[in-house]
Amino acid sequence: MSDWNNRKLKNSMENQSFMKITDKIILGVDPGTTIMGYGLIHIKGIKMELIVMGVLRLEKVENHALKLQKIYNRVIALIDEYKPDELAIEAPFFGKNVQSMLKLGRAQGVAIAGALSRDIPIQEYSPKKIKQSITGNGNASKEQVSAMLKTLLNFKESPEFLDATDGLAAAVCHHFQAKKSTSQKSYTGWKAFLAENPEKRI
Repeated sequence: MSDWNNRKLKNSMENQSFMKITDKIILGVDPGTTIMGYGLIHIKGIKMELIVMGVLRLEKVENHALKLQKIYNRVIALIDEYKPDELAIEAPFFGKNVQSMLKLGRAQGVAIAGALSRDIPIQEYSPKKIKQSITGNGNASKEQVSAMLKTLLNFKESPEFLDATDGLAAAVCHHFQAKKSTSQKSYTGWKAFLAENPEKRI
């Protein structure tokens, strides 16, 4: 086959691949034991639409174990209602308060457990990675992330808590990263996740 025919065949295959329509729903979660933020987006082809975003408020729940149960139940409820294909979650940041980090890690763990119990693949992103993906600046403020999401998803009302747009940002970041190669790890089952992250056992 000539070089010209090879080139035509390659272009034809690339065009066919481009024409394949992506149709999926992504759930993004910003875990927290005071407020958990979440957002869902629908990807159809090259179009990205906001489905819903919100928060789970836990500041009045004093028992830590009960907070974890409520996080788990909300993630399950969101999955059962909106049927997401994938979940993106923000990784806990490293702070000086060890107890706070431990509680935040547990919150992330039960959110992940909820997704994996429904066989939803999960992917984890650092706060810096999410901010970089959304705004181009890994040190952007919550307000800057929220403002950029308004432009990307064409919504006007600001949520009462920026934790909602933080959760939404995780979903949008995941969509953007799917377009390029990434070293972020994904897991398709609870056993696989624990094998790679033994410290997440709770």
